[in-house]
Amino acid sequence: MASNKIRMSGMVSGMDTESLITALTSAHKTKVDKAKGEQKKLGWTQDAWKSMNSKIYGLFSGKLSGMRFSDSYNKKVTTSSSSALSVTAGANAAEGTMTAKVKAMAKAGYLTGAEIKTTTNEKVTQDTKLTELGITAGSTISISVAGKSKDIEVTEDMTMYGFTTALKEAGVNANFDVENKRLFISAKETGAENDFKFTSSGADLTKLGLTETSGAKRIKGEDAELELNGATFKSSSNTFKINGSTYTVNDVSNETITLKTSMDTSGIYDTIKNFFKDYNETINAMSKAYNAESSSKYSMLTDEMKDYMSDKEVEEWEGKIKDSLLRKDSSLNSIMSAMRDAMSQAIEIDGKKYTLADFGIDKQSYLNADANEKYAYHIYGDSDDAVYAGKTDKLKDMIEKDPELVSKFFTELSNKLYDSMNEQMRSTDYSSAYKVYEDKRMQKDYDNYTKKIAELEKKLTEAEDRYYKKFGAMESMLSKINDSSSAISSLFNM
Repeated sequence: MASNKIRMSGMVSGMDTESLITALTSAHKTKVDKAKGEQKKLGWTQDAWKSMNSKIYGLFSGKLSGMRFSDSYNKKVTTSSSSALSVTAGANAAEGTMTAKVKAMAKAGYLTGAEIKTTTNEKVTQDTKLTELGITAGSTISISVAGKSKDIEVTEDMTMYGFTTALKEAGVNANFDVENKRLFISAKETGAENDFKFTSSGADLTKLGLTETSGAKRIKGEDAELELNGATFKSSSNTFKINGSTYTVNDVSNETITLKTSMDTSGIYDTIKNFFKDYNETINAMSKAYNAESSSKYSMLTDEMKDYMSDKEVEEWEGKIKDSLLRKDSSLNSIMSAMRDAMSQAIEIDGKKYTLADFGIDKQSYLNADANEKYAYHIYGDSDDAVYAGKTDKLKDMIEKDPELVSKFFTELSNKLYDSMNEQMRSTDYSSAYKVYEDKRMQKDYDNYTKKIAELEKKLTEAEDRYYKKFGAMESMLSKINDSSSAISSLFNM
């Protein structure tokens, strides 16, 4: 940075030394401004690449990663004849028909306590001490929750609030209703094994309304019970995991429920469609960046140039530069080419070669496609595709007729694309792992600009100091000459 010293000059000569020195050091200032502009543009380029790399890696690690495995296409769906039972079929679910009955739903243990009174019939509040209810200090109340027991020691100062707090810490939901003078306690989870039980040593639980003899109402925790093809299954929750499928009981039903499991063709179709949606968004963004208009006539703005422009003008000017940062970028071209090549490959299955076109998936003709959508793929018959919605849905037809062929093709194609992109994202001396651009080199260049700018600013300051020193010497000499002239004039005027 140029020197911020306060310099006084031109007082004697009347010369505008500031402007003169600015002109004399303009070459140094230009070098500083240029280096700063180049560093700023490089910073923008780094940001542009981070954003683009995020899109590319998102596709790579997201839907593409899942598409590589056959399980992505081995989707089943199970329909139920009753709302009492719903099923999410697993990949290994056998196709066919089963019967089921929902015999019981899981319940959580619940206790509605009897009304509580103090020994003096005063109103019971959260601050009422247990000893005021007739509970002996030093006695112990034990609660067993899901097989784990906890002892609560009654102290002289333990209040109703303190007691319910201790119950919560033991693993149940607990609350004392002041208005109705009752304790309400429930298990946190359903099922017999998650129920709770009270015992005591020296404490009369009837005084807390916790026993049935004192009028407490108790609902015991129960397991859900499902009969499937004659076999009975139990679960502490209303969800069963059986042979890879998930069964959810919604209501008890004595009727026989029919379950039909079949290939989920819609699910397979959506998996493929959603992948191409992500692929197209990514490749289109890459194409747009690569084919951006040139901004060669837009130079980086200096602070002085911005002073003569409005904020909107500066934003539009810099926007032109930012839009073109990845134009014709070699790294971008490399990853795009790798992706296009992988997607256009023919895959051999059982001695026959197939391409995406054989499954009703193709690119628009080069002449008809929009400039930045020439490498996007379209699915024939896709209702969301304005161009290809009217064509015969070949993909859906092939999924229904030969799902195994569809699985083999897209598994192999996805692996080829994944491997190709992975190769582009490997770590090198110039780039980090999972980066398709030379982030290490860019950061090194950015840091070098910082050093370069510091050196150039130092030279600018030194040049300014030299000129100020010279002009200062001239001013001093002129001042002495003026002083001498004044002295001579005063002699003659004596």
